[in-house]
Amino acid sequence: MSARGAEYTRGVVPLPSPFHAQTAARCESLLYKDWAGYHSVRSYETCHEREYFALRESAGLIDVSPLFKYRFRGPDAAAALDRLVTRKVRRAKIGSVLYTCWCDERGKILDDGTVTRLARDDFRVTSALPNLHWFEDVAYGLDVRIEDESPALGALSLQGPRARDILDEASRGAVRTLKFFRHTRARIAGAEVEVTRTGYTGDLGYEVWVAPDRAEQVYEAIAAAGRAYGLAPVGLDAMDVARLEAGFVLCGVDYVSAREAVIPSQLSSPFEVGLGWTVHLDEKKGPFVGRNALEREAREPSGWRLVGLACEWSEIESLYARFGLPPAVGSAAWRDGRPVYGSREGRQVGRATSGTWSPLLKKNIALATVLRELSEPGQRLYLEMTVEYERHRVCARVVPLPFFDPPRKRETPAA
Repeated sequence: MSARGAEYTRGVVPLPSPFHAQTAARCESLLYKDWAGYHSVRSYETCHEREYFALRESAGLIDVSPLFKYRFRGPDAAAALDRLVTRKVRRAKIGSVLYTCWCDERGKILDDGTVTRLARDDFRVTSALPNLHWFEDVAYGLDVRIEDESPALGALSLQGPRARDILDEASRGAVRTLKFFRHTRARIAGAEVEVTRTGYTGDLGYEVWVAPDRAEQVYEAIAAAGRAYGLAPVGLDAMDVARLEAGFVLCGVDYVSAREAVIPSQLSSPFEVGLGWTVHLDEKKGPFVGRNALEREAREPSGWRLVGLACEWSEIESLYARFGLPPAVGSAAWRDGRPVYGSREGRQVGRATSGTWSPLLKKNIALATVLRELSEPGQRLYLEMTVEYERHRVCARVVPLPFFDPPRKRETPAA
């Protein structure tokens, strides 16, 4: 049984993360949710809007410790990962981070996450769902040790335009020249940490990985360094709005893991959810789980594609005006799924899986899976919207993803 499983047997559910003392002391709303068995703050105040604007205007600090984390070590570690995920791992340089997904033998997505090459034969994989048994099955016969290190590693996500300044101050200059999707080691408040330039907000950002017994001092050191920059603790509600602006899919919302799908229509391939760019099918990649099916789909494309939708505000105003009401859009992201139609009175041509009002873009946006022939930017579609218990359709244009993609996300100062 993994260490995380042992915790469950003691009846401590949900679990406190390594940063729980810090986040609980700052959480005025007492709004929590269960994330992979952990107490996770939804918003620190009764509304997440201030936290959202911290992410976009200054910086936000998010506890992402509930991510599942696995270590691959041994002479065949790279070979095992190349057999598992859709991207080329053996060619990755030490210190690089890859975003990727992995599939079953039908080429349907099981999960997505990151692969960090810590050393020649040492990798860390993060994921949304528990995957230990699948990883062990795929690596059968190879000389690799796979460990679930989820409870042994706390994780903080520092995101926003001032994130570099804050973390560079806290680490005494260790991250200023760290490039996009790269890994380094540093010291914060005397504690050894690992830092990756990654995140889930689509902005300049870093993730800090630390042993649980040093987590509290690291959190407080980053918080102290961030005071002059307007750093705020940020919960999951604000991060959800930010990830939608970034066009990032969420497992269990924008696609269903093949392991959990109960009918064929719930299955998705990487090509269908906007992750086709992570699928490497050249000779240098070699065989991996699902390759044959994905090669067939590359030759004969699926009929579905993930797109961004932006609703026409004038239509929303007109719809509410018919009821004598001002237009209303919720500040929180929605995940309940909504039909997408090809015309005002026509048939359904897809589904919007999540969406939000974007305070930065001043648009009502959504991620949707629609018929491939209707997926080109500029295509006019119709999203279902309910007003006063009546279902209506408002025009929504297909727009390129991501909705928000600032240059600072990738830019790195000269050494």
